[in-house]
Amino acid sequence: MKKFEMTPDMLTLGGTFYPKGYAFIMFPNAMLAERAALEVSKTPFGSGVMFLNAATVLRDIGKVQGESDIALPSVGTEGATVRKYVDWARKGHCALMVKVDSDEETELVMQSARQASFSYGQRYHLLAMQDLE
Repeated sequence: MKKFEMTPDMLTLGGTFYPKGYAFIMFPNAMLAERAALEVSKTPFGSGVMFLNAATVLRDIGKVQGESDIALPSVGTEGATVRKYVDWARKGHCALMVKVDSDEETELVMQSARQASFSYGQRYHLLAMQDLE
């Protein structure tokens, strides 16, 4: 499992988090996220699984400093999704990011996520986001 590293291609032109080609899945705690990551890592595409603890989600994804309650700017659907990530992270939830190139890969990831009781997930396509269930 890799440590998360933000790259410019994970942001929109306006600077909002939008990692095209990835699934972003949140879990109630690190243990559950690690359990899912272990299962995903057994797949042919699982070597690039990235872990984000709650502090990383707040700081790097939500751009929240400390205990700030300043509302994030609204930037359409992707801004609303980032606010959901911040809400979950403030409750201590962690996340996994997995590069997925197909519906089949996404389903394999979600099988592991479901077994680990994931809390929220999105798949980022070129021009749309997909709720993961």
